[in-house]
Amino acid sequence: MDDSRLNSALRRYVEREIIPRYSSFDKAHKEDHAWSVIDEALRLAGYYDVDKNMVYAAAAFHDTGLVEGRERHHLVSGDIIRDDPRLPEWFSPDQIETIAQAAEDHRASGKTPPRSIYGKIIAEADRDIIPMKILRRTIQFGLEHYPELDKEAHWRRFVEHLHEKYYYGGYLKLFIPESKNAPKLEELRRIIADEDKLRQLFDQMFDEEIINN
Repeated sequence: MDDSRLNSALRRYVEREIIPRYSSFDKAHKEDHAWSVIDEALRLAGYYDVDKNMVYAAAAFHDTGLVEGRERHHLVSGDIIRDDPRLPEWFSPDQIETIAQAAEDHRASGKTPPRSIYGKIIAEADRDIIPMKILRRTIQFGLEHYPELDKEAHWRRFVEHLHEKYYYGGYLKLFIPESKNAPKLEELRRIIADEDKLRQLFDQMFDEEIINN
């Protein structure tokens, strides 16, 4: 992480008080996810005339709303940012509102584009398109949230989700041309299109997750 231009007090606050909140979330949204989004968001911020401290804060807080469940987590994250007692030490009210909106706008299933470049950066950084990682995270999410399903039902849910979100015509959109996501998304789509390969990968990862749990 390039933190040379970050406020040191803000960085300490995030590291000590915000990132640890992710430890209670599902496997796809642990501390490593938060750090991954922060790292990529700061890298993308280098291409734009933006305040890196604002980018850092938005990335750090973006999924904190998962404390109240997944469905409204992006909106809850925005409220958490607005209500945070420490952020006014480093940001103006207008800046805090922009940070909150960036967190609200990061969700891939959002119906409208992010309202600012900050929201686009956080949304793009959150995409984190690594095909094998996405496949495994999809399986992990299914096992954690739908434990009553048998393996074939998990397979059907897995395929449906991948098509709905990542395949051509899916709801996931990319916003920053400098990101690494576009070629990775095409790679993932090729895997989705090859059902035999996709099933082989599912079987392997599913069995590994069952053993590891």
